Amino acid sequence: MSDKRKVLLDVKGLKQYFNVGRPDEVKAVDDISFHIYEGETFGLVGESGSGKSTTGRSVIRLYDPTDGEIIFDGEDISKIRSKSGMQAFRREVQMIFQDPYASLNPRMKVNDIIAEGIDINHLAKDAAEREQKVNELLKVVGLDPSHGTRYPHEFSGGQRQRIGIARALAVDPRFIICDEPISALDVSIQAQVVNLLQDLQKDAGLTYLFIAHDLSMVKHISDRIGVMHSGRLLEMGSSDDVYNFGVHPYTESLLSAIPLPDPDYERTRTRIVYKPQPEDNKERKLREITPEHYVYCSEDEVEVYRKKIEEKKARANHE
Repeated sequence: MSDKRKVLLDVKGLKQYFNVGRPDEVKAVDDISFHIYEGETFGLVGESGSGKSTTGRSVIRLYDPTDGEIIFDGEDISKIRSKSGMQAFRREVQMIFQDPYASLNPRMKVNDIIAEGIDINHLAKDAAEREQKVNELLKVVGLDPSHGTRYPHEFSGGQRQRIGIARALAVDPRFIICDEPISALDVSIQAQVVNLLQDLQKDAGLTYLFIAHDLSMVKHISDRIGVMHSGRLLEMGSSDDVYNFGVHPYTESLLSAIPLPDPDYERTRTRIVYKPQPEDNKERKLREITPEHYVYCSEDEVEVYRKKIEEKKARANHE
């Protein structure tokens, strides 16, 4: 199956360092590689400071990568230097930001916020077509077109995030980076926004990089999941494999933190505290443990993780 699908985004050896060469150098993203197939949702999960959002911002070139390749639809976008080339790329790739309060200009009306991309890319012939496009986008994200004359402060958090989604959709992108689009929202609104994103994906054939803290939400929306910690990808596989048979100690720590609506289970649930492996001379990288399931480990740890996965699967079948 995997070799028949088209790879839309291919990230190879991406590094994003800050303050390079100084004592306070930060390796925010440290040599990670992954790919995303056209039409799928790739979830990136990890704690705050793990490098998830920096990865998303590097992919859309809000940061210039320190090293590595970012290949979108066959073109290495890390080498784009011209303004026109970057504008063409940004039309294909859009971002929904984490904070719906900070990501909208408070001085602009909603109509103008959504239409900014339409104006820059000359996607409307005249003012009437521009208004029609904006009204359609407001309807698509579940808002009333009459709300377009209001300012962002007149909306709730969930409504503002819908405006952010409409803005991202305005240029008909193929790929959207969702940078924790629900973490600032009330729990009751989170499911509505996730369902909206899934409906839009079906209707428009969109591809998503979905960044989040919540592993259970990422499992719900994603086809495949990558687990990040300290700038590195520690585990990657299908959402079922990572969620049910995750074996890296950090993945197990994240899974142990997920609460379930079961009082008996919650009474006995024990949190696994992640202790990073001590530095040694072993060469660790993402290695394929079972088909399409990768774990960051050394050569001699592959068999250990393979047995661990087999034991988890045998236990699941027995239950």
